[in-house]
Amino acid sequence: MIRKTTVQKVEGLRGGRGVTEIHHIVSKEELNGHGNMYAMVKLGPGCSIGYHQHVGNTEPYFILKGKGTFVDNDGSRTEVGPGDVCCIEVGQSHAMENNSDEDLIMMALVYNE
Repeated sequence: MIRKTTVQKVEGLRGGRGVTEIHHIVSKEELNGHGNMYAMVKLGPGCSIGYHQHVGNTEPYFILKGKGTFVDNDGSRTEVGPGDVCCIEVGQSHAMENNSDEDLIMMALVYNE
């Protein structure tokens, strides 16, 4: 089967700034109970995904393009770029900010504990 991704634009995702563009690669149903999301995520300049907790699941980010600031569970802030993987453990929290003047594009996978 070949199909196009489903694109969703979300204003203020998890309390963040601006619009987050989510390109769903597989649906929650296609993950067969193993997770909630596998997607390419685009944050435009000045946009962010707000600080949020993952209960019963986790969500690594893989940065494909651009630069951002990853806010880790302990509140630490780290600049990230292409090739970086941002991980949290089940039950932890995180956020991502794009404070640059170019798009930040990353892969996100929400999978269950």
